[in-house]
Amino acid sequence: MDKQVVIVTGAANGIGKVVTKTYAEKGFIVFALDVNQEDLEKSCQPLIENHYEVYSLVCDVRSESEIKQALTVIKEQVEQIDILINNAGVSRMKSMFELTLEEWEDIIKTNLTSVFLLTKEVAKVMKKNQHGGRIVNIASTRAYMSEPNSEAYAASKGGIIALTHALAASLQKEKITVNSISPGWIHTGEESELRSVDHEQHFSKRVGTAADIARACLFLTDFANDFVNGENVTIDGGMTKKMIYEQ
Repeated sequence: MDKQVVIVTGAANGIGKVVTKTYAEKGFIVFALDVNQEDLEKSCQPLIENHYEVYSLVCDVRSESEIKQALTVIKEQVEQIDILINNAGVSRMKSMFELTLEEWEDIIKTNLTSVFLLTKEVAKVMKKNQHGGRIVNIASTRAYMSEPNSEAYAASKGGIIALTHALAASLQKEKITVNSISPGWIHTGEESELRSVDHEQHFSKRVGTAADIARACLFLTDFANDFVNGENVTIDGGMTKKMIYEQ
């Protein structure tokens, strides 16, 4: 195959939508996965109409059977899979005294368990490639800094970072690199929704965009960059390095 194949989860909105568009515009064959069929079709249709090779697949990444079914469909259409972007995620800011076990498990399954299940299935295909593969997991700066009422989300994102280097160790013989990205404040709405103080509190003097994360994905999945492996890359405009003392 002349073109590399990439799978993006959580592709219907936010970071996943922009990552899908970025890879499509760079000439990749993109399989966009999301549980929300209406939003997924809405986000992919403009790309398809512009003759980019984008294929939408409805998939609940909490379900091992749906993941396997999606991989079956993908393998029927392409000979190989080169890149996986594990982006699907949910958050629920809720007091630990009110958060139910079902809500906790839903966040862990969506954000963390899905990364293991997808990597397990996709790596079975990648290991057949002579050149190996590239996997990027989207974590969060909330893995190592927190606000109140974020226990489940923080646990899931911290787990992604640990799982990333464990997977990198396990997949090294297959020439599959595994890295994670921890975005900070990434705004996916209208620019007018932001205030000047929102931008000024960053070293970079602006709030992040999904395009910042998409460009990092392109770097980490470039097959020339195999010396970056098992790493977590923080992209937050410097916020996690900022002193918080009042002056």
